[in-house]
Formats: sequence, structure tokens, C-alpha cells
Amino acid sequence: MKVFMLVSRVPWPLEKGDKLRAYHQLRCLAKHHEVHLYCLSDVAVQAEAIRQLKLITPHVHVFRLNPLLIALRMVLAFFSSKPFQVHYFYQHWVARKIGRAIEALQPDHIYCQLVRCSEYVKHFHSYKKTIDYMDALSAGQQRRLLRAPWFMKPFVREEAKRLRGYEHLIFDYFEYHSIISRQDQQLIYHPGRERIQIIPNGIDADFFSADGSIVKKYDVVFTGNMSYPPNVEGAQRLVNDILPLILKVKPDARVLIAGANPSNTVRALASSHVEVSGWLDDIRDAYNESVIFVAPMLSGSGMQNKLLEAMCMQLPCVTTTLAANALGAKHGAELFIADSDEEISKQVVELLANAELVKSMGASAREFVAQGFQWDATVKLLTSPWHA
Repeated sequence: MKVFMLVSRVPWPLEKGDKLRAYHQLRCLAKHHEVHLYCLSDVAVQAEAIRQLKLITPHVHVFRLNPLLIALRMVLAFFSSKPFQVHYFYQHWVARKIGRAIEALQPDHIYCQLVRCSEYVKHFHSYKKTIDYMDALSAGQQRRLLRAPWFMKPFVREEAKRLRGYEHLIFDYFEYHSIISRQDQQLIYHPGRERIQIIPNGIDADFFSADGSIVKKYDVVFTGNMSYPPNVEGAQRLVNDILPLILKVKPDARVLIAGANPSNTVRALASSHVEVSGWLDDIRDAYNESVIFVAPMLSGSGMQNKLLEAMCMQLPCVTTTLAANALGAKHGAELFIADSDEEISKQVVELLANAELVKSMGASAREFVAQGFQWDATVKLLTSPWHA
């Protein structure tokens, strides 16, 4: 089967959730299909990224978006009802090239990741198409509104409204639909939302394997793209609100904040008790050197890849209901769910005082994700309707 795959970012390196999902889906799809990857990019693309992708498929095409056109379209977006991010990623010259590529290729299926890319392919009615919502982006914006600074609130509120309508509108242009979790599926406001396939992310259990010989340097670790607002909020909450409660009981507690592109706000959290590492060549180092993973998420949507990684590395995890629901993990069995600062800190302190509990919960966490979240299995589920 010839698959035309369209994504809004070059899926390498894997420092963002959408890039990680696209990369592994591409890898699994290419095992059985002829995949032609088309990427948008608003930044310069490293030669190493193209090299890595061409190890999977020789058919890799990148369209570098013109920054001046991005600026113009963002101005024009204020006179439109489409989401700002749809305007941001759309350029007419790219649309013409994509159109010619589809007609020349005559693909058996078009796979489009995220609604922000859908304008490029929605009118190709002669081809079967899948839209991967990935997350309920409108709900993510709505949660972000609660903590956005006052000057951003009008923009965030408007984007949430536009995304809610657009997620509904775009549904009918595609024959097939996928999303990362049941929680997100129920937040798509379309009467046919039950037809959206739930396609979770996966984990490479062989790669994310703990090394017990490494000395633990940190009591708590939190990872992720540290310029992404929900992660910035989570890091601030962990350091400013939760850590002081932990220090009352364990004065020598240490926290590691690890991940790409830490914002100035995140960098400012560094102290004698907190290390902000920035990008790590191997994120497994952060997990191997830490005892507990804490993800105190207040906003965001979709499935937290950081939780899958930490659980696979046999770290007991403490997270909020918002993040845990997407996994379907049970409190006290595969992870711990706590929502208030006091509950989270209490759970962390109890774990740090009980090495046997740390060990047993880590083992349960790894078994849960290694058995239930395999990339090959999720991609097989994704493509099963395509053969109908």
C-alpha cells in the first residue's frame, strides 16, 4: 500500500510528543507499506534529521515555511474563523506542491497528523484519508486559559473556541479518524465521535530499560519539552509548591528538571535543591539517576509520553488525574494519583521512606506499559480499517 503521510514538524529529534508519535508510526508503517513522508517545518532542518528519516523511508520531503508568510497569515487570521495554528502552518505554495505530489503518487491512503495540517488534504475526495487528532487540542487550550497571563487570555480563549468548531468541522472531510485516548475522544464535539479510533502511543521497552548499577542522585525527576506551557506550569508547581512540603520532611531532597528547550521561567527554578539540565543526549540518564517520577500536570491533553518512559524505566510515578486518565492506569497498582500539592508531596515522602514500595511499584509500572503500549500493535490497530 502506498501511504502519503503529512506532518507539521520534521519528526526528528524526538523532543516533542507529536514528533515522537509521528516517528514511531512512520517506522512501523514503513515495515509493511511504501510510505512517502511530507513534513512542514518552521525552522531550519538539520541534515542529521533527514538522514535518520531516510533510514526508514527514502521518500522524505520537507517544506520550509516562509517566516514572512507565517507573519502575514497570522495577521489575516484575525479576520477568519479558522484556528490560529491552522493559519500558521498553511501556505499556498506548499498546498500546490502537495496537491501535485498526491496526484502524481496516486496513494492508496492519505494519513494526516493533527488538524493543523488538514487544510492541505481535506478536498482530495478520491482518496481514503485518516485524520489523527492526536489530542483534543481545544480542551488543552481551554485548560491553559485558567493559568494563562492576562494579556494572553483573549488569544487562548479565541483559539479554544476556534479549535472546538474546527475539530467538529474537519471530521466529515475524512473517512477515518484517530486520537490518543478515550478521554480526548469524548472531548471532540461531533455526533460521530464514537467512530474515532483510540490509538495510544507506544514505548520501546528494550530501549527504555533501567540500569540498576547507576547511583541515584535525585529524589524526584520531571521530564519533557520545557518550553511547552503545560510542562512549564508543571515544573513551576513541582518546585514552588510541592518541593517546599517535601523539604519539611526530607531537607536534603533533590529534584531534576530534564528536557529540551527550558524556558527562562524553568531555568530560574534552579537552586541548591533543583537542577535544570536542559536537553540530554540520552533521556534515560535522567530516569536512571532518579528515584521517583512526578508529573504534577494541571493542563495539556493527550497521553504523557514522559509517564510511559518513566514507568518503563521502573520508576514509581506520582501524577494527577488529568494525566493518569489517558493511560488507564490504576491508583496504587501501576502508579499513584494525587491532585493537590499536599497529596502529591505526601505520596512522594512515603515512597522515599519505603525502598520496597519503590521497587515493587516500579516493577508493576514497567509490566503495565511493556505489555499494553507497543508501537507495532498500535499502528496495526490504526491501519486495520484501511484494508476494508
